[in-house]
Amino acid sequence: MRVNGRHYKTIWMENSDVLMIDQNKLPFEFVIHRCAGYIQTCDAITNMTVRGAGAIGAAAGYAMAQAFMEGENPDNARLRIAATRPTARDLFYALERVYEAGKHSAEAAITEAHNIAFENEEAGRAIGIHGNQLIKNGAHILTHCNAGWLAFVDYGSALAPIYQARDAGKEIFVYADETRPRGQGARLTAWELQNEGIQHKIIADNAAAMLMASGKIDLVITGADRIAANGDTANKIGTLEKAILAKYYNIPFYVAAPSSTFDLNTRTGADIVIEHRPADEVLWQTGTDRNGDLHTIRVASPGSDALNPAFDVTPNELITAFITETGIIEP
Repeated sequence: MRVNGRHYKTIWMENSDVLMIDQNKLPFEFVIHRCAGYIQTCDAITNMTVRGAGAIGAAAGYAMAQAFMEGENPDNARLRIAATRPTARDLFYALERVYEAGKHSAEAAITEAHNIAFENEEAGRAIGIHGNQLIKNGAHILTHCNAGWLAFVDYGSALAPIYQARDAGKEIFVYADETRPRGQGARLTAWELQNEGIQHKIIADNAAAMLMASGKIDLVITGADRIAANGDTANKIGTLEKAILAKYYNIPFYVAAPSSTFDLNTRTGADIVIEHRPADEVLWQTGTDRNGDLHTIRVASPGSDALNPAFDVTPNELITAFITETGIIEP
């Protein structure tokens, strides 16, 4: 995608360094973050400098390649990378591929990491083409979290069909869930849509039911972090609520994800490990004042603690279809 007239990918490798768009700085600053070594890349995954299933996968692959280049013990590095984010399937998919390639040589590991990033980009392109078939002219679409190009190497998953629909000349409107507590919809999806000139509005997470009840949403498209063998899908917390609402109001609910997100070794959603993140993400928020100065403030009752599960699981019976790089498939 283009930012300020220049084409960017979300993450890439230059020599032995991994470069990525710093998603923690968006939408207030556009900054490229450099990771000089696999430990720094691990930290970037953990603190969500890079986030989104596909981008996390690419980062994990690059981190494993860096470890081989640095002469680190590959088994120790593999364990450290695996521990950064436990729910996202693409992380483990990429990690294992690069780990196996690195048994031959560091050069093979680098090549495999680049291959994974390219495949992720191309999957996003194909998901957009297939998903565009589901979007009618004049459609009003609800999204949750961010599954745009920032969440992939490029193109994205849930937003890729929206971009394709726009390119096809369709008039579309997007409601972007704010996606508490980190606000990926309000901060990242909205920033992407604004850059692309797509009509949209940010809505509070608890506004979707009212909009659905009044006939203002035609379909829902989300991404996925892990899809079990039976089709149960883990995605950003709050996705399950939207799926239940869509089922009640008879609105199609689509999950856009590449085949690398499908985990056939995980039988059902009950077997998916759900990451719990720090309570501070719920209790504190960062943003700018009217002068554009950045501040972090507490937004919750002082002295209260918080529970912060990062994902929930949507049962397969609530999902209309999956949009993949190979086409549209039913649960």
